[in-house]
Amino acid sequence: MAGGQETRSVEVRRLTTLAELGEAVRLQKEIWGFEDIELLPLRLFVVAQKVGGQTLGAFDGERMVGFLLSIPGLKQGQMYLHSHMMGVRPEYRNSGLGRAMKLMQREDAIARGIQLVQWTFDPLELKNAYFNIERLGAVVKLFVLNQYGTTTSHLHGGLPTDRCVAEWHLTSERVLSLLEGRPRPALAVEQRIEVPIDIAGIRASDVMRAREIQGEVSEKFVRYFGAGLTVVGFEKSAEKGTYLLGKWDSK
Repeated sequence: MAGGQETRSVEVRRLTTLAELGEAVRLQKEIWGFEDIELLPLRLFVVAQKVGGQTLGAFDGERMVGFLLSIPGLKQGQMYLHSHMMGVRPEYRNSGLGRAMKLMQREDAIARGIQLVQWTFDPLELKNAYFNIERLGAVVKLFVLNQYGTTTSHLHGGLPTDRCVAEWHLTSERVLSLLEGRPRPALAVEQRIEVPIDIAGIRASDVMRAREIQGEVSEKFVRYFGAGLTVVGFEKSAEKGTYLLGKWDSK
C-alpha cells in the first residue's frame, strides 16, 4: 500500500515469550525516542499478559515490526481495556498494519465479553485522529490536559501532552456499520474544531506558535465536552483537519 510496506507477509499474534516482550520494550525507544527512564518496563508487559490485558505483536518473518499493549480497567462497574500503547516501525506506517492490530484487539476483547476499548491520542496528530474516528469508529467525549507531563520523545516536540480519550464501543451500530461498509447513522454536527493540516511542520519549526494552536484547540475541547458534545466525525482538507462534534450515545 502507498506510504508503507505491504502487510501480506506480516503476521499479527499474541506475544508469549519474555524475548518477544523484551523486543516490544526495545521498539518503544526506536519508535518514540524515549529516554530509558520513560520506557514501559518488561515487568509491565508481563503483568498485562497475566492479568487480562493484551500483548500483541506484528511480525514480518522473524522481525517484530509493531506491537500493542493494553491493560484491563474498571469504570462505573464496567470492565474495559485501556489500550495504552501501539507502535509501528516507521517503514511500516500507512500500510494497514495498525488497523490489523486494532481489529485483532477488538476480536479478542469481544471473545472475552468486553465491549469497550479506550486509549488516548494527541489531537494535533491528525493522521491518528482520522484513523481513530473514521477508520475505526471511535468517538471522543473526554479531554485531559497534559496527561503525561512533558516527555523526551521527539514526536511530542516538547509540548504539553494534552490528550483526547478515544472510546471504541466495539459492538455499537456506529462501529459495525463502518466495519461492514454500510452507511453510518447520520448525526447533526453542532460544533467544529479546526487544526492546521501542517501542524507537524509548525511543531518542528515554531514551538511557540504550535503551543498557541494547541492551547486554542484544547480550550475548545474542554468547553464543548463540558456542554455535553462528543466528537462523532473527522474531516480532512488541503488546509485543515476538522473535528466534528454533536450529540451521541453508545447504542
